[in-house]
Amino acid sequence: MAKTNPGRFFEDYSVGQVIKHAVPRTLSGGERAMYHALYPARHALYSSDQFAQDCGLPASPLDDLIAFHTVFGKTVPDVSLNAVANLGYAEGRFLRPVYEGDTLRSESEVIGLKQNSNGKSGVVYVRTRGLNQRGEEVLSYVRWVMVRKRDLDAPAPETVLPDLAKTVPASDLVIPEGLDFTNYDFTLAGEAHRFGDYEVGEIIDHVDGVTIEEAEHMQATRLWQNTAKVHFDATFRPDGQRLIYGGHVISMARALSFNGLANAQMIVGLNGGAHANPCFSGKTVKAWSEVLDKAETAAPGVGAIRLRLVATDGGTPGALKGEDGKYLPEVLLDLDYWALMPV
Repeated sequence: MAKTNPGRFFEDYSVGQVIKHAVPRTLSGGERAMYHALYPARHALYSSDQFAQDCGLPASPLDDLIAFHTVFGKTVPDVSLNAVANLGYAEGRFLRPVYEGDTLRSESEVIGLKQNSNGKSGVVYVRTRGLNQRGEEVLSYVRWVMVRKRDLDAPAPETVLPDLAKTVPASDLVIPEGLDFTNYDFTLAGEAHRFGDYEVGEIIDHVDGVTIEEAEHMQATRLWQNTAKVHFDATFRPDGQRLIYGGHVISMARALSFNGLANAQMIVGLNGGAHANPCFSGKTVKAWSEVLDKAETAAPGVGAIRLRLVATDGGTPGALKGEDGKYLPEVLLDLDYWALMPV
């Protein structure tokens, strides 16, 4: 009997299947230091205990995307080890901050299946929950991933496509307990721009760029314990290239967005996202954002701003799709999210 795990293939999934993922992970200041070494992340709430305490929190939380990558990484051996590519996200909500010392684990439910027309692969939809050591949900999201078939003659499952919300309603966003931006220090945060300074439809060019390095990508992928073969094994793809983990691009673009959105402090909702084109080492990632919506919250001094974050390898800020409706070849990421900002 084989002791090793080849990973699940498309025909191994069934709608309603619940997968409890190994291995729980206790987070520390090491993850924060490594995250800030990999990405030019400078948002003040995640950099300073004193700044966070002045905003009503007990200490500086770990970056929201540290929690996301950790929860995501747990799912890879069971969901996307044999993936061709991760395709998109929806219905993401960040439900409570994660602090140093918290232990996270993940559970996923298969909510949709669709075999591709070529019969060689199919798309698997899962809803994943991240839980802390007290069993509290810290985040949840849906993602869909293209997975290879083991047996090309295996019959196609019944197609089930989940009905996913296009956006997380502002009323469903969870504001961390105690968060208060009434005494927010804009000087220490790095920019004076507040909630009222942004207009729906506004395009913000974040100016800076970072060239993706193979070594840094591999460090990041190992850090989040993402074992997907396309990220590690150069022989797994016909072109002989290792695909850059999409989360690496997300974090890089989010960090670059500091220049123009330094006060978009906490990510609380993930409305949708697409890894529009593959990213490989050597590409220079730049980013721009579009303001899609704004909403008031019940928390003192706190507004919610909905942003489209686009990572590119060149091109013009604001240019997203061609006349055919398809993403332009230089677009790497199209991410729609809610963030909290001082009013």
